[in-house]
Amino acid sequence: MILETAKMNEIGELTKISKAAFESDIKVGAKIAGGPPEYDNVNWHIQMLKSGHLLSAVENEVIVGGAVIFINDKNELFIGRIFIDPKYQRKGYGIELMEKIEERYKNCNTIWLDTPTWNRRTNSFYPKLGYKQIKIDNESVYYKKELNCPSNL
Repeated sequence: MILETAKMNEIGELTKISKAAFESDIKVGAKIAGGPPEYDNVNWHIQMLKSGHLLSAVENEVIVGGAVIFINDKNELFIGRIFIDPKYQRKGYGIELMEKIEERYKNCNTIWLDTPTWNRRTNSFYPKLGYKQIKIDNESVYYKKELNCPSNL
């Protein structure tokens, strides 16, 4: 898989995949089909692309998913969302996408993300990749992964 900055000609496909991926969450605990704010909005995806936050995950010239990321002034990465086309889910693409994000942003100190409390799929997925649950509230579970930390052993 190649993880790259999204291109304008990919916006339609990325938006379609985002919509399908988040609406598939109905199978893993969502009460209704839907997603995070603007998950199905082409203009929002264009805005994320223009501001450098939208990534495409491409396998054999086919877009299989994407990610929205942000870096703050403390060199911390926040993964706003990842999404894999439902026809490619449960085939290792999500793991590979997360590994590619970590590799691409290896100079960041910490990665932060959150996911809905009801999402059984993501709340088992992130801990398997070494993300530690740091907080939970009525709506979200918050995760953190430290990178480039020297060992005290």
